[in-house]
Amino acid sequence: MDQAKAWTRVRGNLRLSAGQRLFDQWLKPIVLIPGEDAETVRLGLPSAFMTNWVKNHYADRLMMEFRAQLPGVRTVSIETVDARATRELAAAAPVVAAAAPAAPSALAGAGERPNLDSRFTFDRFVVDTSNRLAFNAAKALAEPGKPRFSPLYLHSNTGQGKTHLMHAIGHAFMEACPDATAIYMPAERFMFEFVRAVRERDTYAFKARLRGVDLLMIDDLQFIAGKESTQEEFFHTVDEFMREGKRLVIAADRSPLALEGIEARLASRLGSGLAADIKPAELGLRRAILDRKLEDMPGATVPSDVLDLLAGRISSSVRELEGALNRLVAYAQLNNEIVTIAFAESVLGEALRGSQRRVTIDEIQKAVSSHFDVKQLDLVSQRRAVAIARPRQIAMYLAKRLTTRSLPEIGRKFGNRDHSTVIHAVRRIEELRGTDSEIDGAVRSLMRQLEA
Repeated sequence: MDQAKAWTRVRGNLRLSAGQRLFDQWLKPIVLIPGEDAETVRLGLPSAFMTNWVKNHYADRLMMEFRAQLPGVRTVSIETVDARATRELAAAAPVVAAAAPAAPSALAGAGERPNLDSRFTFDRFVVDTSNRLAFNAAKALAEPGKPRFSPLYLHSNTGQGKTHLMHAIGHAFMEACPDATAIYMPAERFMFEFVRAVRERDTYAFKARLRGVDLLMIDDLQFIAGKESTQEEFFHTVDEFMREGKRLVIAADRSPLALEGIEARLASRLGSGLAADIKPAELGLRRAILDRKLEDMPGATVPSDVLDLLAGRISSSVRELEGALNRLVAYAQLNNEIVTIAFAESVLGEALRGSQRRVTIDEIQKAVSSHFDVKQLDLVSQRRAVAIARPRQIAMYLAKRLTTRSLPEIGRKFGNRDHSTVIHAVRRIEELRGTDSEIDGAVRSLMRQLEA
């Protein structure tokens, strides 16, 4: 595959992951600059301001996307080119320019397939109790034949897998029914297309295109809150799909009746199908997601303790968790570094600290004393028996890893010990974790318990 074809796919993936508004404002203006170096991809933007923004926010993602298409790529250069040169490059590469998902292309015409992310399939969705209902409902709706329910309404906090399931439905349904038609679009795009149709006095064509498909998927419904005319049209679209027994999938950040600024009759219609919520991913699921994600990264090596660290610290969003792993692997590969705990904390410092629950030393001492069946007072005593000293060292190690306390502060919390004692304890446990599986297992278990 050449760089032009790879850029076509990368742009499509960026539009889907970033959303239409962000894509149109920052990513759509990017042009591919032709070059002879197969290891270097050059991308151009018309202003230094836009160049800096893309570098700061999307440099890692662009590298990962290009490497997924072209494993030989080593560098993605984001440069500023003048507006005239940008237009000339776009004109000189019509295939790439046309492949960028421009506004009108969000609506599939008759017989066309929706623009779906190839990564978002059912077999790549990791399931546990927090998302099992939504997953099973999505698979059921994608099956051929008369749907057992419609609409399917998926709701959760951002970044928990709603969009993944919607794309998976599209992939599975189109594979099972190759002659079927489907549309996937964010609610903002629905509103934009409807308003444009009204302005151009072409609402009939708009309605016919949407209501004529076999599967309609609308993402981020909360964005049409307060938009009365858009809600009116959407209500009639929902009504039409329900009346004809066709497949309709809707996703939002909360349940139908909890949506603010949504008309009561529309909320009632949305809740009349199957509403399935996706709860925040617990530690076990987050860890399994990282394992599954790592399988899709050929050549990437991330030790178990680093994966434990990411799963334990980044709990707010699956999307953020996967993004952290992408960033970590990209930095390691680009700089020929070995991924370690220290490297991960250096690269992902803010992300790890921002998501970290504030663990106290008292909580650590209680957890350690319970795990090793010793008294908490023994951990701060002067007793030196191995049965007490080793748990004490583990507690000091965890205090250094999981809190922001200084070494002297940690020492004071353990019977007014000197900071050098804490340093010795931390180093000793680090050594034992590499040679003693029981110590390593105990530390892992305690970290999961304290960070959960």
